[in-house]
Amino acid sequence: MAVCSIMLLLLLFTLLIAATKTQPMSKPNCPTNCGSVTVPFPFGMTEDCSLDASFLVSCNRTSSSSHVLFLPQTNISVLNISLNGELQISWPVASDCYAERGKLLSQTIQDLSITSFQLSSNRNMFTVLGCDTLGLVVGTDSDGRNYTTGCVSLCNRLQDIETNGSCSGTGCCETSIPRGLSGFSYGSSSVYNHTSVIDFNPCGHAFLVERGAYNFSSTDLFKFEKTTFPAGVDWVVKNQTCQEAKKEVSSYACKSENSECYHSFEGSGYLCSCSNGFEGNPYLLGGCQDVNECMGSTADCFDGAICNNLPGGYNCSCPEGFEGDGKNDGSRCSPKSSTNSRKAIIILIIALSVSVSLVTLLGGSFYVYWVSKKRKIIKLKEQFFQQNGGLFLQQHMSRHKGSIETAKVFTIEELKDATNNFDEDKILGQGGQGTVYKGVLLDNRIVAIKKSKISDPNQIEQFINEVIVLSQINHRNVVKLLGCCLETEVPMLVYEFIPNGTIYEHLHDFNCSLKLTWKTRLRIATETAGALAYLHSATSTPIIHRDVKTTNILLDHNLIAKVSDFGASRIFPLDQTQLTTLVQGTLGYLDPEYFHTSQLTEKSDVYSFGVVLAELLTGKKALSFDRPEANRNLAAYFVSSMKTGQLLDIVDNYISHEANVEQLTEVANIAKLCLKVKGEDRPTMKEVAMELEGLQIVGKHRWGSVSSSSEETENLLQKASSVLAGEEGISGSGINSGFDSLNRFSVSLGGGR
Repeated sequence: MAVCSIMLLLLLFTLLIAATKTQPMSKPNCPTNCGSVTVPFPFGMTEDCSLDASFLVSCNRTSSSSHVLFLPQTNISVLNISLNGELQISWPVASDCYAERGKLLSQTIQDLSITSFQLSSNRNMFTVLGCDTLGLVVGTDSDGRNYTTGCVSLCNRLQDIETNGSCSGTGCCETSIPRGLSGFSYGSSSVYNHTSVIDFNPCGHAFLVERGAYNFSSTDLFKFEKTTFPAGVDWVVKNQTCQEAKKEVSSYACKSENSECYHSFEGSGYLCSCSNGFEGNPYLLGGCQDVNECMGSTADCFDGAICNNLPGGYNCSCPEGFEGDGKNDGSRCSPKSSTNSRKAIIILIIALSVSVSLVTLLGGSFYVYWVSKKRKIIKLKEQFFQQNGGLFLQQHMSRHKGSIETAKVFTIEELKDATNNFDEDKILGQGGQGTVYKGVLLDNRIVAIKKSKISDPNQIEQFINEVIVLSQINHRNVVKLLGCCLETEVPMLVYEFIPNGTIYEHLHDFNCSLKLTWKTRLRIATETAGALAYLHSATSTPIIHRDVKTTNILLDHNLIAKVSDFGASRIFPLDQTQLTTLVQGTLGYLDPEYFHTSQLTEKSDVYSFGVVLAELLTGKKALSFDRPEANRNLAAYFVSSMKTGQLLDIVDNYISHEANVEQLTEVANIAKLCLKVKGEDRPTMKEVAMELEGLQIVGKHRWGSVSSSSEETENLLQKASSVLAGEEGISGSGINSGFDSLNRFSVSLGGGR
């Protein structure tokens, strides 16, 4: 009896060890991964590690210290490789963009060529986005015949688009591609140059996308941020049938003895798979290993029966003293007929011994599993730390001599507890840089947790940039960084919680109960200007925010202004006065000089702050398509109104009777100076902050007890507006040209043809 128990323990332990072995996916001594992509044989990153040259892929390091996998001798990045004959690649969007009156601003055409494999006809769709857009695909099929296909997407008004999520032909259309393609060219064009839909759809787009990877949204018609999409590619081994391949034993790809050959549906070659009851890589010697059905839920044995694993299968048997076949099909194990009670006692003892042995084995197995899982979690956290730029962050902080000693490194468990596992009800807001959640820490501190939206490894630099910038800032009017978390797939930042929302909400949300008085608006403007002046001149190295707008200025419980969202900010070298960068910002607030030259200076923030001042004065949005075409851009509208003596007409009615006219006029004049088209004509942020602070101090003493009648206020404001209109300023042509360019903002994605 003891011998039987020991044998059973040894058998179960052997099965456990066999089940926990990792199955090889690549040749011995060959790398298995490139970044987050697994590279299984027959693919490989060297000639010795791949089946032949057609399966040779390259793993290149990008600027963000990540690695990207590319197809042989191409710039096509690989997102996933499956042994069932499928690849997933990333490929860019083709676009055409127009200005008013049908002027073509940019057009790109994409040429996709894959030498060894074919684009999947059943996994991909050719999709066209736009309200006046024609998308075309031109290429040659496997028989050398030319073909052209595509679709047209039309609509007259944004209100005509009733459904989101699917391409019905209104605003978005899609069509399939034929089988047997290794490449083609595709692009988008327009029937009427978008002249009738330019207000809400300035650009058309065409792209190849895997089914289910794109859900249409009407907001994409105005602002389409995706530049690439995943596409499906089919691969096969050689250009042979299974019968032909088996005759050439040395080159036959199905190397595992438990593998089978089958013909590909899409391609003209063959593929390999593991036989039933086996799993792994059929292209490697010994790659297909037996599946232990007894360790999982696939075995169909009756309770009390013994499962016996076999190569490629299993069987069920009854324990000693019972009869039946043990399968869960009605053939239960029943005790053998006997009048000898001693046998029954022996059977009971054996059953108890087996039960105790199983409990001991299960306890040991659970401990082994728990230790293995804990090691994997630790290793995964280390991988995410490096993937999320942990080393990159340390290098930058050392280089800029910043300090994050006061910032806490949070665990993912702490942040999950704080946000109820990132419940959607905890979301405070969403933007281009990520999603912000409200959370409560264990010490009852209320915090805002920013979960960065990083689908592209290159965006890691923006995340690290925000940590570096905020770690060097200590100012009462800048949102305080409390810590970060790098041990998850998506990096996160933890800030102090600012309870009263954004300036934008209180100026433009009519459901918001909090109304901002002129005194409060002037203080907010003064505090914001002081924070930006601090960033420009009081930090160890100048910092340019690059995205100053009312949605990035928050209010705490005392309505104190807090500048936030430093994801786009740049640390400015002390020995430079300007910096060439990729243009980044928000329409309506973007410096026209920066947009035209890509030369970023401190005056770019001054311009954006001028728009914020105009918003505080007028209560109008920085960019609104509800206003007449000439007045859509608030900056141009504001300066033009001052030049024509109509400042009174655009001042917010809520503050026009409350504000001191002289003070209101001075602030308007400061905004006008900030909105100069040429950066050299604008004041510095420090000068603006000093002017506003002086106005606020004088206002408290000089105007605090003075009140004017409504009629006197209007007359004085009209007079001040007329005086400002006569002052020397920006020429009308300069204003119009600068803001017309801004209104027609678009970025070329590449050379068209």
